[in-house]
Order: sequence, then C-alpha cells, then structure tokens
Amino acid sequence: MTDDGWLTAEQLDAWLTFRAASTLLDAALDRQLQRDAGLPHAYYLILAMLSDVPGRTLRMSDLALMTQSSQSRLSHAVARLERNGWVRRVPCPDDRRSTLARLTDAGFDVLAAAAPGHVATVRAHVFDRLTAEQVAQLREIGAAILGGLDAPQACPDRSPAQAARLAE
Repeated sequence: MTDDGWLTAEQLDAWLTFRAASTLLDAALDRQLQRDAGLPHAYYLILAMLSDVPGRTLRMSDLALMTQSSQSRLSHAVARLERNGWVRRVPCPDDRRSTLARLTDAGFDVLAAAAPGHVATVRAHVFDRLTAEQVAQLREIGAAILGGLDAPQACPDRSPAQAARLAE
C-alpha cells in the first residue's frame, strides 16, 4: 500500500489479475459442469464434500462451512438435491436442533460421472499451465490468504484446501 492508502501499481496489477482469473475460472468450471452434467458448480461442491467424509453425511451447519455457503443458500441447494434424489436430509441422532445431509448412492453416481470432466477442466485451466514450482507457490499463496481470512473449518483435522478439494 502507498502512503496515500492506495495500492501500488504492482499490487493493483496483481490484484486485478487475480480477480479476473478467479472470476473467469469460476465461470468456466460452472459452464463445464452445467454443460456436461447439468449440475451447477455449487451443487457439485456439496456432493463432493459429502462424498469425502465418513458415512457420506455431515451436519448442515458443517456443510455450510465447508462450502462457504450461508445456511439459507445451502438449505435451498440441498432441497433441490433432495428432490433429485441425490441427497437426503435426516435428523441428527445426538442433537435434535441439527439436521444431517447424507449423500445417496444416486448422488454419488452423479458426482462420479461429473468428476472426470471437472478434473480435466481444472487441469486444463490451472495445473497444465503451471510448473511444479508454481503449483507449490499457488498453494502457499492460497494458504497465506486463507490464513488472514475468517475461514472457519468444519473439520479441524483438515486444512481449508483439503476441505474444499474439488480440483484434485
């Protein structure tokens, strides 16, 4: 930052490049999933997070944290996934105030069918363009940025990157 409170020219260029890349990548991932799987990226993320935990089941509040979604937005998305038969909501046995989201076998099949195209798109737009050193730097940069944000983790034994690992 400069003395007058503005970003330096180099910082501004880095910031605008980062924002453009993030926005365009999100749009490309969503387009690919919509085209190939009829599935918005946000729904893919929900299915992926559920597929990666024991019993394919999470508290809705934990799932909201892992997907960086509001409770309301997540509830709407899970209702849609439930209508498709891909997720089932069940009462939490040890906390009557909580509801669990459980990935169904049909939901897992949808995720498994969508994953190869999604991974190929992530590789094409990100990892195929980077050296191994740049991948390590990207991870470090992402971790540094996340470390400065209020990014609560639903699973304390996982890093935020592990919790949100859609692009592996």
